[in-house]
Amino acid sequence: MSQALSTDVLIVGGGIAGLWLNARLRRQGFATLLVECASLGGGQSVKSQGIIHGGAKYALHGALTGASEAIADMPRRWREALAGSGELDLSCVRLLSDAHYLWSPGSLAGNITSFFASKAVRGRVDQVKGEQLPAALQHPKFKGKVYRLAELVLDVPSLIARLADLAGDGLLAGTQIEPLLEQGELIGLRVDGREIRAQRIVLSAGRGNAALLAALGLSQPAQQLRPLHMVLAKGAALKPLYAHCLGGGPKPRVTITTHPAADGQWVWYLGGDLAEADGVAREPAAQIAAAQREIGDLLPWVDQRELHWATLRVERAEPAQSGLVRPDNAFLAEHGKLLVGWPTKLALAPDFADRVLAALDRDAIQPARHAPLPALPHPHIAPAAWEELF
Repeated sequence: MSQALSTDVLIVGGGIAGLWLNARLRRQGFATLLVECASLGGGQSVKSQGIIHGGAKYALHGALTGASEAIADMPRRWREALAGSGELDLSCVRLLSDAHYLWSPGSLAGNITSFFASKAVRGRVDQVKGEQLPAALQHPKFKGKVYRLAELVLDVPSLIARLADLAGDGLLAGTQIEPLLEQGELIGLRVDGREIRAQRIVLSAGRGNAALLAALGLSQPAQQLRPLHMVLAKGAALKPLYAHCLGGGPKPRVTITTHPAADGQWVWYLGGDLAEADGVAREPAAQIAAAQREIGDLLPWVDQRELHWATLRVERAEPAQSGLVRPDNAFLAEHGKLLVGWPTKLALAPDFADRVLAALDRDAIQPARHAPLPALPHPHIAPAAWEELF
């Protein structure tokens, strides 16, 4: 006989979006159960650079876009959580940098004037010099200009660990997920033989949403994948740097974040335009060579001779958009008791939770009484990407 369980909200997908939502629901008194088929954070989350954007990089062409407007309040909400006074207590999560920076390698790019005129960034950008510069840019040969953004960078592995702690006993490792129907209506899911009934079911499995929807006989909402080809460098010659390097276009030429490896060395994680379009088409060796040229051109004082290099392919899952453009906000669609969504970006995890909570409130879904959960197999936490690559 299969094991029968019940809960208020059943969540499938243990990335930052699902874990954040799970913690928010539990704090409001809902019973939850989160199912993960692999490792917590092991999809897109652990491959994130950890930047809590405030919209600046989306306003490089000078216009106030939907993305920059939607995301503008995210740094404040994350800061409050990191201080232990926000919607979640993330006070034990490691903060890698209290600010993210914009830097121009020499003369300012032509679009900078309109960029700083944009109300998307007005009042949230300050030029820094001398000892205020990021450590990697405090070199006599550096001739560029640097601006401090009111953004921050988190250690994603410690964030995943904290959110997993907040899940308590409400985590389940499960691989075979099937619809649980009653008179043709979806009332829950069958997970590895366990029948789990819930008032609402939320799919927040990133790329896995497509397969889950197919298993439920649904073709909508459609999903798109935006590929990236990230580059990692590790070595004693590296110093901390959290910055977008400005080019002449609407995207950062390269975005660099710095992460601590278990052996005490720093790892540079390189994204931005380097990781898109042309970067996606390159083989790993060619992509590493392109990154080495960029570092040599932008930061020629960095000694690359002892650096170790690797690349990492990432597919960012999002709701399908015309022309494969990036969605502006977190996304949520509904099919009866089923809610399906993508945060579209790490920083927007609180926005995704807001949307789910609003749907529950609209439908007058309240916490109910359920039998205590039995001991369940728990998914493990994904290791940092650089620990597997180096």
